[in-house]
Amino acid sequence: MNVTGILAATLLVGGIGLFVGLFLGIAAIKFKVKVDEKEEAVLAALPGNNCGGCGFPGCSGLATAIAKGEAAVNACPVGGEPVGKVIAEIMGVEAEETERKVAFVHCQGDCDKTTLDYEYTGIEDCRMLSFVPNGGAKSCNYGCLGYGSCVKVCPFDAIHVENGVAVVDKEKCKACGKCIEVCPKNLISLEPYEAKHIVACSSKDKGPVTMKACTVGCIGCGICVKNCPAEAIKVENFHAVIDQEKCTGCGTCKEKCPKKAII
Repeated sequence: MNVTGILAATLLVGGIGLFVGLFLGIAAIKFKVKVDEKEEAVLAALPGNNCGGCGFPGCSGLATAIAKGEAAVNACPVGGEPVGKVIAEIMGVEAEETERKVAFVHCQGDCDKTTLDYEYTGIEDCRMLSFVPNGGAKSCNYGCLGYGSCVKVCPFDAIHVENGVAVVDKEKCKACGKCIEVCPKNLISLEPYEAKHIVACSSKDKGPVTMKACTVGCIGCGICVKNCPAEAIKVENFHAVIDQEKCTGCGTCKEKCPKKAII
């Protein structure tokens, strides 16, 4: 190949490269996606767990919503109040004080306190138990099945099955709500971290039925209601419920409960 051919080839390749470079540069400018600096700052402040506990698709979804004013600055349950304050500063607003909450399993019916209708052998997944007789082997149809569907979905290792019933480690719990969503018995709720007393039962059966199924089940007797000085307890569907906003933590309900269903 002569020198002229080499130069021609070089110029051709160089020209193509220049054209492509200019084209990509113009395209980058024309189609550039505008980035919201506040949104980026909010995303950087979020913990990055992407648990969905805030109700948005991951931390990026929450960051977008906060930047647009569609979500509260303290909407992240994992980050809690400290992260809420940082985001509030980014957004130029005041952070409201938030009450820390943790998941609580309203059941004490472990292997020693509850009775069984039969021995179950099969898939160990609470959600599958709805297809077996009585919704599970335990006599109480409202009790924890103990197969750990909640354990499997918890991203913080904050819940474990102990002797046949799920128990939450309140220090590890971030209130993301995944365990609540997966529990087929609706036994788990978010309760104030500072709650002094909670009814650890979800049975809505009449007293005699509950007593046959579990030694620590709430029988709806109303003794706690009669003895609560703050009028913070009521019985609904044979089941005691404590109003945490009224509860003073005096402990009278726990002392008077004949079945030790309040802990």
